[in-house]
Amino acid sequence: MSTQPRGVHLVGSINLGTTSDVFTQIPPLLAGHLRRLPDGEPAPRNIFTRWQKEVAASAPEVLLKRDERGYFIPGPSGLNPSQVSSALEKLQTLHTGYDDYALESYALFKQRKDEGIIPPHICFQVCLPGLVNVMTIFATDFQQALEPRYEDALTRSLNRIQDSIPHSDLAIQIDAAIEFAYLEGVEPLVPYFDPVFPGVVDRLSRFANRVAPDVELGFHLCYGDLNHRHFIEPKDMGLLVKVANALHKEVGRSITWLHMPVPKGRTDREYYAPLQGLEWEGEELHLGLVHEGDEEGTRERIEMARSVLGERGFGVATECGMGRTPVEHFGNIMETLRSVSAPVA
Repeated sequence: MSTQPRGVHLVGSINLGTTSDVFTQIPPLLAGHLRRLPDGEPAPRNIFTRWQKEVAASAPEVLLKRDERGYFIPGPSGLNPSQVSSALEKLQTLHTGYDDYALESYALFKQRKDEGIIPPHICFQVCLPGLVNVMTIFATDFQQALEPRYEDALTRSLNRIQDSIPHSDLAIQIDAAIEFAYLEGVEPLVPYFDPVFPGVVDRLSRFANRVAPDVELGFHLCYGDLNHRHFIEPKDMGLLVKVANALHKEVGRSITWLHMPVPKGRTDREYYAPLQGLEWEGEELHLGLVHEGDEEGTRERIEMARSVLGERGFGVATECGMGRTPVEHFGNIMETLRSVSAPVA
C-alpha cells in the first residue's frame, strides 16, 4: 500500500483562461487523482467575492470605498439615515449570479463527460462563499441589514443549482476566509456580530445544512491569498481545527471533505500538532501544502503532516485557489500535485 497522500483536491479558482480549458486540460493531467472538478472560476470570479459588488449595482453607495490598489477600505458609508434607508429600499431582492455561472459551466462539464474527457466518477464542484466574505465588501452601516437579504439570495442560488444538477454529479464547497480574519482579530476589519466564534460557526453551519443530504459537501478553511499573502500568519493549525470540530458538531448532515492551508515555510511539527485533536473521522482531509516550484519542500511538509496524523490518511491541494497564480506556474503545480499523491482508487 502506498504511503503517499491519496488524491488531489482543487480548491476552486484555477489559473487557466476559461472553463473549457479547465475541463479539457486538467482531467488528463490528474487522471485517477481527482474526485471532483470545479470550473476554475475564471474572470470576473478569479478574485474571490470581489465580483459580488454586482449585487449592489442599483445602489453602489452601499459598497466600501477602495484605495489606490483597489482594496476595499472598511468603514461606514458616510450617508445620513435617510440616504441609508433609500439605498436599502433599492436592494430589497438580491441576485448573486453563482447559480447562473454554475449552470452554464455544468452544461460544458456534462458535455466533456459525454465526450469521455472527464471521467464518469468525477463530480462537478461548485464553490460558494460563507456569508461574511460578501458582507465585507459593504460599508459597515449596511452589513447587518443586508446580511439576511444576501443569505436569502445565496440560498436561492443554491436551491436552483440543486434543482438543476443531478445530485450524484454535484459537490458543494463552502469557502471560509474572512471568518478567520474576524477570529484572529485582523485590523481594520470589525465583525458586525458578537460573540464572534459562535456567530462564525452558526453562519457556516446554517448554510451547510441547506445542502441536500445526497449532495457532497466540503469546507475550504482559508487565511487569505490576496497578492499571495495571508491576512495574518497562523501560529499553528489550532484555530482551523477548532472551527472544523465545531462544524462537525453543528452541521446536521454528513461532511465529505475538509481543506486546510499549510504555509510554505511551515515544516515544523508545532504547526501541524493541533491536527491530533481533529475530531473528524470518515471525512476526507486535504492539506494545502503544495506550493509552486517547491516539490522538495512539499515532500517535507507531507512527511511532517504524516508524522502527526499517523495512520489517518489525507490528500493534497494547493494552499488556496490558483486563480491569481501566474499561468506559467500551472504545469509545475499540476506535476507536483500528481507526483506527491497516489490515485484515489
